[in-house]
This record gives sequence, structure tokens and C-alpha cells, in this order.
Amino acid sequence: MIVQYNVKLDAFEGPLDLLLHLINRYEVDIYEVPMAELTEQYLLYIYAMQELQLDNASEYLVMAATLLEIKSKMLLPKHEEELFDDDLEYEIDEDPRDELMKRLIEYRKYKEAAQDFKQLEEDRGQMFTRAPSDLSEFNTDVPEKVELDVNLYDMLGAFQKLLRRKKLQKPLQTKITRQEIPIDVRMDQILEELVSLLPNERRNFMDLFPYEDKDHIVVTFLALLELMKTNTILLEQEDNFSDIFLSLRPS
Repeated sequence: MIVQYNVKLDAFEGPLDLLLHLINRYEVDIYEVPMAELTEQYLLYIYAMQELQLDNASEYLVMAATLLEIKSKMLLPKHEEELFDDDLEYEIDEDPRDELMKRLIEYRKYKEAAQDFKQLEEDRGQMFTRAPSDLSEFNTDVPEKVELDVNLYDMLGAFQKLLRRKKLQKPLQTKITRQEIPIDVRMDQILEELVSLLPNERRNFMDLFPYEDKDHIVVTFLALLELMKTNTILLEQEDNFSDIFLSLRPS
């Protein structure tokens, strides 16, 4: 029997952060957001979070309802209301997306400002004000910090694609054997696979899920997130929506 895990990840900063991530993926102007596609992708991410038993805050579900409301309004025929005042004619044609877009723009401003402050903090952390001294005994080789090309949203999107692929490949009849797989054991198994790779060889994300069992899929995905969190593995993606590859982070 698989142990059930309730996981809360700090990397999920809220529904506006998820929406901004999806808009950036579409590479469109924030005022020209395709609401149908955006709503569909948002709901798929929420579904993937539910499959992983992540802590789905109510604000995510409220945003999902808001997106559905906006989408439904945009599908209705547009009507122009005419107001007459002192022989002047005014046309009212409001875009249902306006309020949400204003919130997204404000959120993006604060997010970019927070990133700027964080960079300033890191730069200031490299400055020391003390008299010169001999530090040769502390001189050690510091491994170069490698920036991940893949973030948590990319991993969630890959997991979403994996669920769809497994559903299509699922046999009509199968025999399922349940087996308890702790996350730490699955982490060790993944590391063993990566250690056996040749130099400069990488492992495809999808190849780590050979079984159809849903519990095994979830445990494997959570094990990957833990290895990402500890900077044990390196994940790379050449283009948006392309395959994700894994390798051991250089020591």
C-alpha cells in the first residue's frame, strides 16, 4: 500500500504567479491573452496539482472560477449600450479581461521589483568591510553555481503531459500489484540510474515513468522535486514545451 503524502511547495506563489507563467509561455502581449487557451491550461495545472495531492489553496479555485466567468462572457454576443446626454452619444464596450489584466500587471511590477531587491541583496552579500588579511588557508575551489533551465512550473507541465500519455497508453486489461515505495527509496533509485550514465549523457524525464501505476508515478515525481530542491540533479530544456532531460549536477 502506498503511503499518502500531503505536500505544500513554497515555489507556488499563488494563482496570479501561475497565470503570469502561462502568459509568458504564450509569448503574447498581456492585453491580448487568449482566454480560452489560458483557462484550459490553468485548469490542467490545477488538475495536476490535485493528482499530486498538493495543498490547493482556495484562492487557486477562486481564480479558476473567475477565468471561467470571463471566458463565458467573451463567448456571449457583444452588445453596445447607447447613452444619450445632451445630444452626445457614448458607446460602452468593456472587455471582461480588463480587471484581471490590471491585477496581473500590478503583480508583475511587484514581482520584478522583488527580483531586483533580491539581486541587490545578493550583490550586497558579496561585500565585506574589514581590514585586509591573509585568507589563503580558506582558499578552496567553489563549484560554479549553475542556473536551472527548468523551474517547478515546467516540471508540473511535464507531469501533466505524462498523465495524458499514460492514459492513452493504458491497456484495456491489466494486473496491478501494489507495492509501498517510500520517496527516499525512489530518490536513491533515480540517482543510481543517473550515476550509471556515460559522461555528457542525459536521461529523458518521460523514461523515468515506465509503470502505469498512478501511485508509482506520483512518488517518482515527488522524488524528482526533492532532488531538485537539494540541487542534486540538473534539469535542462532546450525550448518551451520540449522534452526535459536530467543528469547529475557536477560535484
